[in-house]
Amino acid sequence: MRSKNPSGVGLGLRWELLNDVLDADEPRLAPIRFFEVSPENYMRRGGHVPHSLARIAERHSVTTHGLMMSLGSTDPFDAAYFDELKKFLGRFDGQWHSDHLSFSGLDGVMLHDLLPVPFTSQTAQRIASRIREASQRLERPMAVENVSYYATLGPSNLTEIEFIGEILERADCGLLLDLNNLDVNAKNHRFDPWSWLAKIPLERVVEIHVAGPEMWPNGLLIDTHGSPVRDSVYELLQWVIERTGPKPVLLERDNNVPTFDELLGEIEKIDAIYQAALRVWEKSPEAHRAA
Repeated sequence: MRSKNPSGVGLGLRWELLNDVLDADEPRLAPIRFFEVSPENYMRRGGHVPHSLARIAERHSVTTHGLMMSLGSTDPFDAAYFDELKKFLGRFDGQWHSDHLSFSGLDGVMLHDLLPVPFTSQTAQRIASRIREASQRLERPMAVENVSYYATLGPSNLTEIEFIGEILERADCGLLLDLNNLDVNAKNHRFDPWSWLAKIPLERVVEIHVAGPEMWPNGLLIDTHGSPVRDSVYELLQWVIERTGPKPVLLERDNNVPTFDELLGEIEKIDAIYQAALRVWEKSPEAHRAA
């Protein structure tokens, strides 16, 4: 089994891609440096799906990204869920596990969505405490992802950047920087993503996600992971890698999934931007200090 979290461009491993990956020869898969899985899609399952994942993990690096930890909830953690998650993560030698700065359940009811939380110091303190608890339960470091949102939940006394920064410092955890979520929020809420990036602690970034949203007739961008990566996200990616250096960059495609060849073509495009950004980073001592 391959170990450790890699750098370079990876692909989210959905069920419908399992056979494509297993049937492909190694040269064809060369552009994909790693695969990322959401444990909740694989835990407590038998048969073809977990068997196929095990075969892929024998040949390729696999990272994990959760969907149901509900870090923003006020409910206590589900011990059975964490026991099963820890068992699942034990199959991989990743350097961290990640989940979202959101809540997915309340009063014992799972809502199956990644809902926003108020940007307040009280919420940041609670979430940071839960991140530390999660890390202790899983016996590995945690990273958290900035999420897309379409409305703010309750009054906030912090900006999103201040909120994320306070959580990262209090929890002493990594940041999974989702540039598609940033792009969606910037367009929908009309703020400058470059200013946002300039203030976020890039030294905390351990992984980057890119994806493509869909636009509603009213112009609202919806974070569906259902279309190719937007040019504006490519520009953000290049800017970040020029300052952080090599990081794992994941292509997410969860809806309207194209052919495997089309996904490989998009990965090659992302990698070309990634490599160009690395060349800039390698020549810039100032950028190195952000790594």
